[in-house]
Amino acid sequence: MGTVSDVSLVLGSSVVFLMPRVYYSDPEATVGWKGRWHFSVLAPAMTMTALTLLVDLPIKNAIQSVRRGCEVQETQAAVSDSGCESFGGPSTHAFASWGATGAGTGIFLVDTFRYSSGRFNAGGFIGNVAFPLTASVVTSIARGVAPEGKRPYEDAGQIAIGGVTGFLSGLAIGTAYAMFQPPNCGYGNALFCW
Repeated sequence: MGTVSDVSLVLGSSVVFLMPRVYYSDPEATVGWKGRWHFSVLAPAMTMTALTLLVDLPIKNAIQSVRRGCEVQETQAAVSDSGCESFGGPSTHAFASWGATGAGTGIFLVDTFRYSSGRFNAGGFIGNVAFPLTASVVTSIARGVAPEGKRPYEDAGQIAIGGVTGFLSGLAIGTAYAMFQPPNCGYGNALFCW
């Protein structure tokens, strides 16, 4: 299940940060949906990466929330193949995957209500909200279940705390990014914006 959670995490996070900004352009000359890829999306992507590393290293070690069946001393010893090599909570995978969902949701909401006058775009919704949401659910489930004879990576509380804090962090970062970076390029009709 570790591979499933790794793959769903990467897919869900990648889609949000590779998704073009979709908006409804209605100046007098050109009316209709536009999509622009912004290199500036690296700012929220790197911010979420930094926050995820913060959760994974100092925060987990400070909280010392052990995985099921593990003890603090066993985890600190980090014996390989013991299933107790690292602390479980808050779940880093849940934080990162739900953080991408939050960032995509923030970007989608701002692009819809601020830059598209409330017009709904199915492509923008699927790429920024629906796909990352599905990947986050798969990641969370995969972290909480284990194959026969093994322990799950995290318990429900560790996953929930990671997921909720990740979603709220991502929502704040995605909303702030979208508010300060309009979806159009601001110059010409280029598909890629700096």
